[in-house]
Amino acid sequence: MLVMKFGGASVANPTCFHKIAKIIALRLREENLPIVVVISAMSGVTDQLLSQAMQVHPNPPKRELDMLISVGERVSIALLAMALSLEGIDGLSFTGSQSGIITDERHSDARIVDVKPHRILPVLKEGKVAIIAGFQGVSRKGEITTLGRGGSDTTAVALAAALMADRVDFYKDVDGIYETDPKQSHTAKKMDILSYGQAKAIAQGGAKVLHLRSIELAEKNGIQLRVRSFDSPERVGTLVGNLGRIESVRFENEQ
Repeated sequence: MLVMKFGGASVANPTCFHKIAKIIALRLREENLPIVVVISAMSGVTDQLLSQAMQVHPNPPKRELDMLISVGERVSIALLAMALSLEGIDGLSFTGSQSGIITDERHSDARIVDVKPHRILPVLKEGKVAIIAGFQGVSRKGEITTLGRGGSDTTAVALAAALMADRVDFYKDVDGIYETDPKQSHTAKKMDILSYGQAKAIAQGGAKVLHLRSIELAEKNGIQLRVRSFDSPERVGTLVGNLGRIESVRFENEQ
């Protein structure tokens, strides 16, 4: 089982979905594993939705705001399913709630408390790619929630834990994690392997390659994280963690 996560520059515009589909097709050929893809909203879409909300209400109700901004990821999952179809790959899109991402009641900054991927498992057994909307879930009361900063990264790791996947591959606009920002320093050194502690320290220092919440959740469940380049997916990237799987799945509300 492999979980792949695409966001940021990899979903800059609709044409990017063709490249994502080709990367997925390549991974299917190389590894011959069931694949789950978690995807974010296209670049700028969430900000546009937030701007529209503020034009209607200066302090919109958080429940309604979640209903609105969760639309962005739903657009992405449908577009990716279409792009995969052109590659001859069967992919089915699922919202966070359809995927079984269960959260607490906090709108706009919810925490994942459980994952029940009952609808995803049959799709994977049929050899299809499951495409999941990141950043969103559903509360136990049936309300749509969003996960706040780092939400899509956290979605990918939580699904990996629930599905007993060994690794999550994150496709970014850099080819790995650097000791300093490579966009600011041409001499920045790329790190080939990092411990969870090292990766957390880099995230806490302000780096935005992987969000802290996703690293913490990966550490709890012994899931490896690999950061790879969207533009050069053949590069190895940076591997975070190399631990054996622990016996029980733990989510964000558990210490």
